[in-house]
Amino acid sequence: EFWGDIAKEFYWKRQHTGPFLKYNFDVTKGKIFIEWMKGATTNICYNLLDRNVNEKKLGDKIAFYWEGNEPGDSAKITYSELLHKVCQFANVLRSQGVKKGDRISIYMPMILELVVAMLACARIGALHSIVFAGFSADSLCERILDCGCSLLVTADAFYRGDKLINLKQIADEALQKCKDKGFPLKKCIVVKHLGREEMAVDGTCSKSPPLKRLCQDVQEKKTEISQRLHPKTPWNPAMDVWWHELMSSASTECEPEWCDAEDELFILYTSGSTGKPKGVLHTVGGYMLYAATSFKYVFDYQPEDVYWCTADVGWITGHSYLTYGPLANGATSVLFEGVPTYPDVGRMWSIVDKYKVTKFYTAPTAIRLLMKHGEEPVKKHSRKSLKVLGSVGEPINPEAWLWYYRVVGEERCPVVDTFWQTETGGHMLTPLPAATPMKPGSATFPFFGVVPAILNESGEELEGEAEGYLVFKQPWPGIMRTLYGNHQQFETTYFKKFPGYYVTGDGCRRDKDGYYWITGRIDDMLNVSGHLLSTAEVESALLEHAAVSEAAVVSHPHPLKGECLYCFVTLKDGQEFTKNLTDELKKQVREKIGPIATPDYIQYAPSLPKTRSGKITRRILRKIAKNDQDVGDISTLANPGIIKHLFNNRCDTKQ
Repeated sequence: EFWGDIAKEFYWKRQHTGPFLKYNFDVTKGKIFIEWMKGATTNICYNLLDRNVNEKKLGDKIAFYWEGNEPGDSAKITYSELLHKVCQFANVLRSQGVKKGDRISIYMPMILELVVAMLACARIGALHSIVFAGFSADSLCERILDCGCSLLVTADAFYRGDKLINLKQIADEALQKCKDKGFPLKKCIVVKHLGREEMAVDGTCSKSPPLKRLCQDVQEKKTEISQRLHPKTPWNPAMDVWWHELMSSASTECEPEWCDAEDELFILYTSGSTGKPKGVLHTVGGYMLYAATSFKYVFDYQPEDVYWCTADVGWITGHSYLTYGPLANGATSVLFEGVPTYPDVGRMWSIVDKYKVTKFYTAPTAIRLLMKHGEEPVKKHSRKSLKVLGSVGEPINPEAWLWYYRVVGEERCPVVDTFWQTETGGHMLTPLPAATPMKPGSATFPFFGVVPAILNESGEELEGEAEGYLVFKQPWPGIMRTLYGNHQQFETTYFKKFPGYYVTGDGCRRDKDGYYWITGRIDDMLNVSGHLLSTAEVESALLEHAAVSEAAVVSHPHPLKGECLYCFVTLKDGQEFTKNLTDELKKQVREKIGPIATPDYIQYAPSLPKTRSGKITRRILRKIAKNDQDVGDISTLANPGIIKHLFNNRCDTKQ
């Protein structure tokens, strides 16, 4: 009934004919499936834009304030302008032969065209697969190949802080790799972002970010400047086309593709414990209801709010709570291209004051980073506009929670610490602002219709105070429907361990008041700065180096990132462990996966602790990494003598 009432707030071209919800969570009873409102047809882009402009008369309302990497570089776009641009780009995609069900890869910085591109895909029923612009060419290639994308949308280049990222160059490397593997793409559409100055065409953004800094550098670095102003964009005329050239002749009207509620909306890759990223698939109807409703209640959304989610659109938080959720509610949001510490550590608070931000949503990593710089950079800004503070991406430690609450929010803003996953589509455990008494570090209570349980190793539900596996007992509208092209892996990963339940892979504790506390991953995954990484993925990157014969990667606590990577490597005969080799290995991981996965510690291991069947015991390696001498039972090890050696030769982790 609850979701039925919510559904009435949206436009449906045709109502559903069968049951409102049909599902099976039990692998022993057949195929796992979830269907919400199957048979109903709608278009999510129509609900986000056309309805807000035409029915709700919000055409002149600001949809996004865009804040560039450089202070002073900014733009804004209204709902009606956004609708026109989305229709134009939807027409561009159709003119390139894109049709319903096709997959489009988007590899872009945090610019307005990123939102335009994703909504244009949704308008014509194509699936967007957004790849975070910090990922490497290998990662992009892998994701393009996995879902068979027919077209790539990217940008020339961008600055992240004072670092220039030649995005098109990385994209070209990825496209070459695709071609080498027998999968050439047809087209690559390129936004001229850094080169906007040269364009006569009316773009949505003002100046290109590097200009202001260039003025200051002018004396010392004249030659460097000319190169920085015009980083030469690599160009393949047979394949590459400029975004602005395609847009200039495109119509601002575009009939939406009416899709079934269970049609595919997007694929977003998350790290898999096998080391191969998993393509999480979300569908149109349920995802729309869940993103919109959770945004509305968790942030206590009011029409006059200015909302800022600092997450990159390349992550699920940017999909649900920067694009789909806020736009479905007709909200005004801030879209920020830069980093929290550039040009100084007060940047976030100066943006809060500039746009009078009322609701602010960021990650514990950012909070811990800013905490390190003390209260002064926060307190020299007013922040009076703030009403609700949110936290996302990983469990927040109580110390960071209290700093966020006391220093940033001056003890007057409720903190909503949200637990959810790429796979859940939206918030699962969360306080509701001012309605839930807060406990620092607890994800508190389930969202509407979410039914959590805590299971022991035998799959029995634990009552009252308990600690164990966090599972959910029934579907919610935003749950993923499958892993793209691999339903078998979907069933194995999320439903096989405990038939009848969706298994999160996280450990959880419930206290005597019924509050839930996430204790971290139970499987071979790490949460680095809110980004899920698979240890297998990092291990396979290390093993590609000619000198390495074996590698094992474990998590190590990190004061800013929450967790970081501690790696053990065994070398091939005749190879020497040097500082140079360590640097090469770090570079190798960066290139294979991306900067996020760069190991903090690499320790040489003459051999690794293994069971007699040859299985590496990562449990013991985790203890060694943390210098915790209580290694427990080692009677099953084939080589217990190695443990003392590894403890004696630990990396200096200051712990």
